[in-house]
Amino acid sequence: MKNLWSDREARSYVRRYGRQGFGRDLALRVYTSRLLGGEPKLVLHGGGNTSVKTTVEDVAGEPVEAICVKGSGWDMAEIEPPGLPALRLEPLRRLADLKSMSDEEMVNQHRANLLDATAPTPSVETLLHAFLPAKFVDHTHANAVLALTNQPNGAKICRHVFGDRVALVPYMLSGLELSKKVMRAQRTHPEAEGVVLMNHGLVTFGESAEEAYRRTIQIVTLAERRLAERRLARGRRKSHVQAKLPVRLARPTEIAPILRGQVAADGGDGTKRFVLAYRSNRRIREHVSARDVKRLARAGNATPDHAIRVKGWPLVVPAPVAGDLDAFARGASRAVADFRKRYRAYVARQSAKVTGPIVSLDDSPRVILVPGLGLFGVGDDARAANIAADLAEATIDVVRGAEAVGRFRGIGEADQFAVEYWSLEQAKLGTGGGRPLQGQVAVVTGAAGTIGGAIAAVFRAAGAEVALLDRDASDESQGLVIRCDVTDGASVRRAYRLILEAYGGIDILISNAGAAWQGAIGEVSEAVMRKSFELNFFAHQRMAQHAVRIMQRQGTGGVLLFNASKQAVDPGPELGPYGVAKAATLTLARQYALEYGAHGIRANAVNADRIRGGLLTDAMVRRRAKARNVDEDTYMRGNLLGREVRAEDVARAFLDLALAEKTTGAVITVDGGNIAAALR
Repeated sequence: MKNLWSDREARSYVRRYGRQGFGRDLALRVYTSRLLGGEPKLVLHGGGNTSVKTTVEDVAGEPVEAICVKGSGWDMAEIEPPGLPALRLEPLRRLADLKSMSDEEMVNQHRANLLDATAPTPSVETLLHAFLPAKFVDHTHANAVLALTNQPNGAKICRHVFGDRVALVPYMLSGLELSKKVMRAQRTHPEAEGVVLMNHGLVTFGESAEEAYRRTIQIVTLAERRLAERRLARGRRKSHVQAKLPVRLARPTEIAPILRGQVAADGGDGTKRFVLAYRSNRRIREHVSARDVKRLARAGNATPDHAIRVKGWPLVVPAPVAGDLDAFARGASRAVADFRKRYRAYVARQSAKVTGPIVSLDDSPRVILVPGLGLFGVGDDARAANIAADLAEATIDVVRGAEAVGRFRGIGEADQFAVEYWSLEQAKLGTGGGRPLQGQVAVVTGAAGTIGGAIAAVFRAAGAEVALLDRDASDESQGLVIRCDVTDGASVRRAYRLILEAYGGIDILISNAGAAWQGAIGEVSEAVMRKSFELNFFAHQRMAQHAVRIMQRQGTGGVLLFNASKQAVDPGPELGPYGVAKAATLTLARQYALEYGAHGIRANAVNADRIRGGLLTDAMVRRRAKARNVDEDTYMRGNLLGREVRAEDVARAFLDLALAEKTTGAVITVDGGNIAAALR
């Protein structure tokens, strides 16, 4: 493990945050927290915590002895001073005299001693930091340390590797009792530079930020060297002897929709969908293709910090044979059913041991191991799926190291349950706020345009992961941007491949791309008509065909939405090349509704008119307003309601159709009122 401390960088942090009114102690605490948080072999995604004991001023300007500790929701890799809220230290230290304290009271004491009541909730391990005498305290979940602790004889191995440099504390849930045990261990071994929490992680401390950080790096390096020595001495362990695989394997993008559909859960009021994140490299493939991958998968999590995000074990599915996806689907279905059965049995066993009701979480896996290919992280959204994949990779690193030393053993079932169903840990996950499209994937064509951009923003706000397809650059803050020419088959196939790699599937297609070729229908050239049909009809068909194939593989239904335009039902002069193609697209939507309703796939359309910045450019608005001898605003409000229709109105109509679970084959008119264009 490389020591990244830099005196120059440290001074720059002190200057930078000093100008913002923060003291030297907190500035250096931020600096080393980021050093730790930036190394994935030490902490991942909000894991770990750090603290510094310092003096701050209260509202009256009086000095107060305080501890600044990482707040919930902050990631150490990007932490800022507000992410280390200050608490009065002395009242927290007095809590060490208590024999017991409920979790709720512990959180109450944390918040009651905040100097700023609006600050984030301090870490659940705040008392652990407060009870230690050192000024700076670092807590990490180093992979190399976990590889040593997660053994049947982990304590013996740790004593041999670390000697007197660390004290050892047996595994237990975070809280008052663990904090007191760490305090006693430090007092019993005052010469120790840190404490190893078995099956949990490493705590180091020092009187300076640099000292505490250096000790973390040195102790982790000792563990890494031990693992490297054992690998050289023992070579490849039996646990990573490779299983026999099919000669030709299916591609990840072929099996992702199948897996995504099978892990979808019953959400009570409908199907709960998940997003997938695919990972593969030599190390991952070697692990998932091991002959005894199922034993390794069921050995438990490396640390309780992972438990709430990836459940107690991953799902292992059969190796997918190229050209036989039906057989893979059957095998994966059996594996998923077995996973759900085992998970429900685990919850029943453990909930019987606790008082009070337990509301079971969904029984879908959060990590899927695919022999020969790699792994998929599973999550409520893309971020959660990628976190699950990251944690799965970290677990593989720990397991490989542990198997080089001895035999990997993760946290036990009871400990897994205690963390997974611990309200204080569940609070870390947050929720999607009940957003209606959480876990769903939407694809928007023509996303760089005014209407397309509005559609992307509305669907993302509703919780969907959005893929934005266009020939021009789109707003990357709204989702996955893919340069795509929807009139080109190869470009479309590439776009769908990238969508499957990023999210694992698709639930909603908003086929929006279009352009208004003009000309008198009796005079326009065949070339113009073909260009219009290529974009305004065939591109919609091409996008829908690909989407339907993916939706059928998922088996969870889906939604096709088409931008049909007013011209499809109320033609205007000189717009024949555009309107005729759009009329065909309107019929196309109805045909998909007719033929794929039995698969749970709905197809609807939006008929909009006079949208500024859509196909209606500012120049066109000026010309049409002038031709009617009215100002531009009057022209834009030229409908029965006398109101201008905006791109956001069209976007909300698409969202309404996406959410209308009992509606298919319908057209919504969004034009402020035009009887000639009105449809059911």
